[in-house]
Amino acid sequence: KPTIGLVSRSGIIPISATQDTAGPMGRTVADVAALLGALTGEDARDTATARSKGHVEADYTKFLDVAALKGARIGVARNLAGFHPAVDAAFNLAIKALTAAGAVVVDPVTVPNLGKFDDAEMEVLLYEFKDGLNKYLAERGSTVTHTTLADLIAYNTKEAATEMPHFAQELFERAEKKGPLSDAAYKNALATCRKLVRTEGLDKVFAEHKLDALVAPSNGPAWPTDHVNGDRFTGGNTSYAAVAGYPSITVPMGYASELPLGLSFLGLAWTEGRLIGLAHSFEAATTARHSPKFLPTVPIT
Repeated sequence: KPTIGLVSRSGIIPISATQDTAGPMGRTVADVAALLGALTGEDARDTATARSKGHVEADYTKFLDVAALKGARIGVARNLAGFHPAVDAAFNLAIKALTAAGAVVVDPVTVPNLGKFDDAEMEVLLYEFKDGLNKYLAERGSTVTHTTLADLIAYNTKEAATEMPHFAQELFERAEKKGPLSDAAYKNALATCRKLVRTEGLDKVFAEHKLDALVAPSNGPAWPTDHVNGDRFTGGNTSYAAVAGYPSITVPMGYASELPLGLSFLGLAWTEGRLIGLAHSFEAATTARHSPKFLPTVPIT
């Protein structure tokens, strides 16, 4: 996930303009580095990209250094783990691999304000979703018949039997009740997020420990789709970097009964090159990924 503004979001259905961005996906870090260089650049249709001036690299493959971990200061965000035993086991092995590759591992590092910004984050998301989606639909012109979020809500209500057989549209309805981005409630929520996650969060932690990156488990094992009981989400770490608008990169670190687990490297704004180098170095040291097996069932052990 690049820094907000490094990659244009124009043409992408929006959710939260200050939190969400497109980013490259690939089989390897080298794939991701090659693709990122093709995605970056200023775009007048996405004003956030103006901030990327002076931070864009034409070729991120130059950061692919297998020795990048040597001497790098890596913080271990222990309070972002602990949500699944198999994940913790893989995470501990990943930390040993970082040390073996020559990293200066700072363990533990406590990421502050965890859970304290959830309400503010949701407030920001609801305001920005309404604003962004209405603008996106308006730009589609005659190619769409529903031009506002309110139109979509009305259509879903009318066609509920086919559109919403297993779920409702609570977030749509909550977002529709929000006003413009000039509302004090939105501005205060956004300021709260940036204070707790940037100024008093990642910025503070990186400066205090002189870090090149933080590491945390990316995700728990995937779960089956269950329309009766709902998602069985055990844990993961995407919110912190997203709310900050800062970059993160995830690479395979192991498996739980053939379900893949990732290690996330989090950095400060515009440090994509450094994160690519660190992730590539970890990937080379561990070779944790294997090709998909397309198993008919998951072997639970």
